[in-house]
Amino acid sequence: MLKKIKFDDIREGMYIHELCASWISSPFWQKSFLIETVETIEKIRKAEIREVWIDTEKGCDVLVATEAAMTELEVVEHLVSASPVAYDQVAPVSMDAEMGRAAQIVGKSKGAVVSMFTEARMGKAIEAEQAMPLVEEIAYSVMRNPGALIGLARLKTADDYTYMHSVAVCALMIALSRQLKLTDEETREAGLAGLLHDIGKMAVPAEILNKPGKLTDAEFVSIKEHPAAGYQMLLEAKGVGSIALDVCLHHHEKMDGSGYPEGLEGDQISLYARMGAVCDVYDAITSNRPYKAGWCPAESLRKMSEWSRGHFDDRVFQAFVKSIGIYPVGTLVKLHSGRLGVVVEQQVGKSLLLPKVRVFFSSKSMAYITPLLLDLSASGVQDKIVSREDATAWGLKDIDRYWLGDAAPV
Repeated sequence: MLKKIKFDDIREGMYIHELCASWISSPFWQKSFLIETVETIEKIRKAEIREVWIDTEKGCDVLVATEAAMTELEVVEHLVSASPVAYDQVAPVSMDAEMGRAAQIVGKSKGAVVSMFTEARMGKAIEAEQAMPLVEEIAYSVMRNPGALIGLARLKTADDYTYMHSVAVCALMIALSRQLKLTDEETREAGLAGLLHDIGKMAVPAEILNKPGKLTDAEFVSIKEHPAAGYQMLLEAKGVGSIALDVCLHHHEKMDGSGYPEGLEGDQISLYARMGAVCDVYDAITSNRPYKAGWCPAESLRKMSEWSRGHFDDRVFQAFVKSIGIYPVGTLVKLHSGRLGVVVEQQVGKSLLLPKVRVFFSSKSMAYITPLLLDLSASGVQDKIVSREDATAWGLKDIDRYWLGDAAPV
């Protein structure tokens, strides 16, 4: 039975069904867990969480019957109120308004994925259903403003690539799902699939996974075994549906049949696996890796379009471009006026060619100028994008600061 109790009634042996706090403010990444030590209770106290829901069928009850015991009706009301908010009811906000929340979500998501993947590496069966609150938080952020979290997740370091790649692909799968007009439940499952798609890399030796140089043939074979290894892990996990299993096993398949592990082609590859292939490759080539620096977002899309015929499903790839923009957040562009700037935000419902850009450099005087935010879709603004640019060719460094604002990479 579920009961809502005060903090003072918490004791070891209780099974926490849910904390009366948002996922972001919770000191734990799991929604539900067993209290095994007094240290866990202390974490709840320090987070200033005053009430929790316990499940008396999975753990201890309160020592003495108190007013905390809930009626059956109150339990039903709790379950109804805990139902996810429909995604189309989430109001969009500006990039500036979302950046702070997105940075919090990215930071906590990294910790959650590290914990979950570490358990997998140790051979423990993961509880994927515990990851759904994480997926929901990522989804709500993407609904409010996709550029914020997707942009931040791209700024991973080579050391935390495996974990942050999973967070980034989760967000990209959600954004792509909405562009393809999938249902909320399908979007949620696609997000979970993105989060878990590379879990099989925990079966790959760390020295191979993080090797800075070229892989040997034997090492490459080991890497190529990660989809099948992940599939087996997810078969043993709790709360994993068919979509996550499919994407985990088939996100490296290609439309022309040249992918792995099964060499599927065309219609043999599900929609979700085709989505996973696009999202996985985009984040991989835009991220810094042990062996190479990431490409610019817009340049990455250009290269992917060249591979599209044999590698990706064209309809899915075009929807992906629409979901993140022709000039994704963080792209360096040159304007007709000769100024260089970084794309800061896509314009919802407006042309993909008219994002918000923060200009900071003059190609005519070859000098930095006072940064200025331009809304290229605003009336009276005559400037326009004429090309995407390579920051290294201009000798420019740390251009991400022009779109990050007060947020910092995690």
